[in-house]
Amino acid sequence: MQKITKVVIPVAGFGTRFLPATKAMPKEMLTVVDKPVIQYVVEEAVASGIKDVILVTGASKRAVEDHFDYNYQLQTWLKKQGKHEVRKEIKKIADMANFIYIRQKGPYGNGTPVLCAEEVIGDEPFAVLWGDEFFYGRRPRLAQLIKVYEKYTDPVLTAYRVNKKDASKYGMLDAVSVEKNVHQVKKVVEKPGPEKTPSALAALGGYILTPDIFKILRKTKLGKGNELWLTDAIHQLSKKRALYACEVQDTTYYDTGSKFGYLKANIDFGLRNSTTKKEFKKYLKSLKI
Repeated sequence: MQKITKVVIPVAGFGTRFLPATKAMPKEMLTVVDKPVIQYVVEEAVASGIKDVILVTGASKRAVEDHFDYNYQLQTWLKKQGKHEVRKEIKKIADMANFIYIRQKGPYGNGTPVLCAEEVIGDEPFAVLWGDEFFYGRRPRLAQLIKVYEKYTDPVLTAYRVNKKDASKYGMLDAVSVEKNVHQVKKVVEKPGPEKTPSALAALGGYILTPDIFKILRKTKLGKGNELWLTDAIHQLSKKRALYACEVQDTTYYDTGSKFGYLKANIDFGLRNSTTKKEFKKYLKSLKI
């Protein structure tokens, strides 16, 4: 069985929900306290054993590439200033993984960047993470998905338990439990609402996929918005082989692609950060909301 060492992270989107902030800056570079969202995504991948990080980019995404590169001028200046710990932290960003950049070509939609990575992935199973959301906790979400894949060797989705009243916000899983926190997926019901949802398990971004997804993606018709959707291809793949979902544990989901999720992440991490938590907590208490 081939080890999963590659992740595809699409970062070519326009970030329209954060305009005008994302007019000239990639949404993935919006910071949660003092670190861009995309770095949290990559750190989760690296903590899960990923060696090759494939970032599928588009126009105006140069800042993402620069962030994971060495900045020798900055490192030299920090060294001269005696800021050795900061310099080490900056250097560590580029040392985390082998970064590969591909320009997205083809129709818009989240299936296109995955298809663009085919030549780099080859005949290997691989992970897909989104660049505007992340999980944070004691056990990396992706490591949990990889563990399920290593047992069943079929594609694995991220499952996250939510309140059924929120079932109108997510694709919800119709699935059968096969062992603790592992479910075999029958189908994903898109935003069914609390009355019609088949379960309390939301199907969130984050996948382990097998290379046969590429052939299916090439044949998948454009869907909603005349775009190529990865979920449509995964649905077709599930007709040919088993599809599993890992109900992730000991980790918190941050939808930093939405304004509320982004603000929530900044509050949580602001209260964790050693340099801000004391004053920030005092300030929040003073609001008396």
